[in-house]
Amino acid sequence: MLEVKDLFVSYGQSEALHGISFEANKNETVAIMGRNGMGKTTLFKSLMGVLPTKSGEISVAGSSVVKDESYKRVAKGIAYVPQGRMIFPTLTVEENIQTGLENSKSKKIPDEIYSLFPVLFDMRARKGGNLSGGQQQQLAIARALVTNPKVLLLDEPTEGIQPSIIKDIAKALNEIRKLREITIVVSEQVLSFAMDVADRLFVIEGGRLVHETTRADTDAERIKAYLSV
Repeated sequence: MLEVKDLFVSYGQSEALHGISFEANKNETVAIMGRNGMGKTTLFKSLMGVLPTKSGEISVAGSSVVKDESYKRVAKGIAYVPQGRMIFPTLTVEENIQTGLENSKSKKIPDEIYSLFPVLFDMRARKGGNLSGGQQQQLAIARALVTNPKVLLLDEPTEGIQPSIIKDIAKALNEIRKLREITIVVSEQVLSFAMDVADRLFVIEGGRLVHETTRADTDAERIKAYLSV
């Protein structure tokens, strides 16, 4: 569903990603683990078209998106929840979710969105800026889901969120995947969360993927060693 081949990305003269290759299948969740500054956000921004790629290939369901602008990638099936959520603080919860529907024929929010995130239904008239970090994260995921993506990219969804809400988000992601059979790619530093949601885990270090494992074969100590400073 998502194929990334030999991806190189630079900031000016400085190369940030050095030939990243991986794929994520339909109805599979993949976690990209790594410390801050190792290239996770750069990778996600380049998958979404926010950062230009120097060379390499990105395709969704067999269709190349590497030369497409971000909005075209959304049309081809990529949705992105950036680090830090980026919701609209002055819009209500309902209005925030509707921003994801701007290219859709219907402006009605599907019922399943609220059944996945009941707290958003209860707070639908509240301003996004008045929600807790965990609720804002659920809102950002809901907004991404209404675009009906084939591939959902989540950049550090657990950052700054209390453990009980992290569990809720893991449960919702597993539920989404069951309902929609979509591909989820999540960047993460919390191993327990990755183990709750991911079928396969990759480790990124210095802009390269240096380790790959299935959930069943994960050597937690080895991954923790990559994650510790």
